[in-house]
Amino acid sequence: MTWRDKALEKLGGQEFDVLVIGGGATGAGIALDAASRGLSVALLERADFSEGTSSRSTKLLHGGVRYLELAVKKLDRSQFNLVRDALHERHTLLRLAPHLARRLPLVTPLYRFWELPYYWVGLKAYDFVSGRRFRIGASRALSRSDTLSLLPGLSDDGLRGSVLYYDGQFDDSRMNLAIARTAAEHGATLLNYARVTGLSRSGDRINGAEFEDVHGGGTHSVRAKAVINATGPFADEIRRLADPEAEDILTASSGTHVVLKGDVLSVDHGMLIPKTDDGRVLFLLPWQGHTLVGTTDNPAHAEPNPDAPEEDVDYLLDYLRRYLDRDFSRDDVLSAWTGFRPLIKPQKDRGGTAQITRDHYVGTDAGGLVTITGGKWTTYRHMASDAVDRALEENDIESPHASNTADLYLKGADGYTEALPVQLAADWELSEDVASHLAHAYGGEARAVLELGRAHDLLGRLHPDHPYLEAEVLFAREHEYALTATDVLERRLRLAFLDRAAAEAARPRVEELLNS
Repeated sequence: MTWRDKALEKLGGQEFDVLVIGGGATGAGIALDAASRGLSVALLERADFSEGTSSRSTKLLHGGVRYLELAVKKLDRSQFNLVRDALHERHTLLRLAPHLARRLPLVTPLYRFWELPYYWVGLKAYDFVSGRRFRIGASRALSRSDTLSLLPGLSDDGLRGSVLYYDGQFDDSRMNLAIARTAAEHGATLLNYARVTGLSRSGDRINGAEFEDVHGGGTHSVRAKAVINATGPFADEIRRLADPEAEDILTASSGTHVVLKGDVLSVDHGMLIPKTDDGRVLFLLPWQGHTLVGTTDNPAHAEPNPDAPEEDVDYLLDYLRRYLDRDFSRDDVLSAWTGFRPLIKPQKDRGGTAQITRDHYVGTDAGGLVTITGGKWTTYRHMASDAVDRALEENDIESPHASNTADLYLKGADGYTEALPVQLAADWELSEDVASHLAHAYGGEARAVLELGRAHDLLGRLHPDHPYLEAEVLFAREHEYALTATDVLERRLRLAFLDRAAAEAARPRVEELLNS
């Protein structure tokens, strides 16, 4: 019996305390929070874990420098609270998943005399809001020459200097997976490719859901005392299963990113473009040996598996040309993707989606369905705790323990040290890039991946230009809920997000290994 068969059997054989609909960061976080409190938990995800918004972020754990600026200018306490909470969570996630997250210095180049004191004060405020306990580095002003040494290739025409500050960077889909797997270790039953088609009731109260097994076929049901809707930009669809007349609470914006070769920036520093023509900030970030550029913010209608709009790619390339001393064309783009941000509809027009607060919403819908949406990746743990608290209160459920996820290390953290890449390279005679990738993707499980590869003679690379090993496909299938080649290439290995052509070249071999 496969893990999937066991999950289906368990889902149909008991009543759970909590059923979570949605397997992104928030849904997985809810499953972990509830399971760690000693509750029985089931989670259904209609596609793959983190298939949507949660794998398509800017890969930053951050408070949001732009939101702090808005908080000050508009005296908006909700924006301020969001930044403060996110900065605290940034520190927590760097501690709980040290293999998947790291501190990253970011440089903001400035071209007008007045900008240097303005942004220096703003970023010092960013440090101050984080608080001494949660601060991860002090911002500082840099001279023109120091700026150019940190950002080789930056246009020096009119450059006055810069301000350097710190945020966190992470691998979003692998973090999502680590949260889900940690929830499973605490007893949660998880199933991807399980699309909820209806909500069941006992009297006027929702007591479970019907779902379709998208992968294996057939329909099933699961019973639960509390049901939580954590489906991100699609939350209104689930709300209408509870009440067909429910009014939308969400709007959405699309965020597009592009990936370029790794020679655009220093491997150690990112860059923030402080203000675009439409009021956005843009990031150029070193990420897994490549350069990540994003993001746009346009009103959109959320849909599964979106393509990156051509005009968004052009927009990002245009800003690269403005700030870097070289030309960029479509041929430089190795990969591009778009995700949808779930935004709570504002009570009045605030000037576009870029101005809408990223705070989260927790509410109760018809039949006791609890819905959580909005927010941002960095604050998923806080969102999860709020959702579980609401579900327990609405359904008179007592948990054996209090929430303890602030001190719960995620899968792979145990056994990880900064010396692990060097140790793996020496013990297994690995290339430096392969050892570094395995250490940071799997942490303390890296040796288990290598042991699996040695047992099946699969220690070769999937693609000659990238550090991924064939053994990782088997590990993804047996331990990480991967069912399709796309699951592996996009969300377990990240190859499709880095280099689309290389991913397609590796696809036949991945499919062969999954079916072996």
